[in-house]
Amino acid sequence: MNITGIKGMNDILPGEIATWQFLEREAHRIFQTYGFAEIRVPVVEKTELFCRSIGETTDIVEKEMYTFNDKSGNSLTLRPEGTAPVMRSFIEKKLHAQDPVAKLYYLGPMFRYERPQKGRYRQFHQIGVEAIGIDDPKIDAQILAMLCDYFSAVGIDDVELHINSLGCQECRPAYRQALIEYLQSRLDQLCSDCQRRYQSNPLRVLDCKVPACQEATTTAPSMLDHLCAGCDEHFAKVKGYLQGLNLAYTVNARMVRGLDYYTKTTFEMVTNSLGSQNAVAAGGRYDGLIAELGGPSLPGIGFAMGVERLVLMKNADQLEARRLPLFLAAMGQPASDQAFLLMSALQRRGLQAEMEYAGKSLKAQMRRAGKLGARYVLILGEEELARQMVSLRDMDDGTQQELALEGIEEQLLTLLGATG
Repeated sequence: MNITGIKGMNDILPGEIATWQFLEREAHRIFQTYGFAEIRVPVVEKTELFCRSIGETTDIVEKEMYTFNDKSGNSLTLRPEGTAPVMRSFIEKKLHAQDPVAKLYYLGPMFRYERPQKGRYRQFHQIGVEAIGIDDPKIDAQILAMLCDYFSAVGIDDVELHINSLGCQECRPAYRQALIEYLQSRLDQLCSDCQRRYQSNPLRVLDCKVPACQEATTTAPSMLDHLCAGCDEHFAKVKGYLQGLNLAYTVNARMVRGLDYYTKTTFEMVTNSLGSQNAVAAGGRYDGLIAELGGPSLPGIGFAMGVERLVLMKNADQLEARRLPLFLAAMGQPASDQAFLLMSALQRRGLQAEMEYAGKSLKAQMRRAGKLGARYVLILGEEELARQMVSLRDMDDGTQQELALEGIEEQLLTLLGATG
């Protein structure tokens, strides 16, 4: 019986990992430049955390979470998103007592039981950012500037920044009621999902991808026309700061987020490269979430990016392959033993090197070196050992030189440190 992987949960193979490492490395570099510190939280949390934060009427909680009871009968869930676990940690570890302002980021897997499709899987990976304790619209603009900087740094330019405001607890109820009344007159034109949730979560109807629902809501009321004075001023300042930073954006009044905790500024980075699932990064403000989870009344804003979608947009061949600096080809057991000791010494001093362990012919070893993309091959056999010399072949131009075996470690470090 062959045991296969779980549908929608993918292996990331060595030939693919360079792209992932590049995307993650740039996230570390850029986020830390903007003053964010990494946090790591468990992949399993109490189910209540997501019900309270995301909202019990959202698709995630209703249909998509991996939830199970442990041996003690506790209901646990594989995390479907990263904001709620980070907020739980922030509250539980009393990070606000150290400093009410926290700028955090995370990388890791998330889990949702939904139909696997291009760039969307049951185990997927996100890179996310959370800024806590700042209600000034400058932080909204800084977050968006950092997001744009990241896409520029990783060489993905087929994206557009879309922004919107979802208001607050003061102004959203009136808009919510106006939207419900609008949808009631068009129920027969909506899909079954939207008919079911139009009263419990009416904003999600605006985000439905079914063409009939999009057409039926073309003239739906806009949240931007119902903002209170405070939310309207906040959004105006965000737009002003973006203009001051020369960041292009589009105001998309139909853009809503699928999680209940979002307020005021919301945003997406969208692309035309991935079909209907066109958002590659998304986020917004969640000023009431920390208090809702039992913490202090602190504002917050953040975003998450889907790494699988970034990988689809960032072709691996756009990355400069990192070459193997040195391959050691040895003939005969004494030469193989000597090559092994030299290789290990070089590795311990930080130089990447490989060798053939199986005692194959020189021709086979050279093929192996070529397959690994080796820059140089050091050739060592019985004759070389007798003369205390080694041959070093340049794999780019085919030239070969002899080097003394004595002091070879330092010679190689000097040569490859300058050219590798």
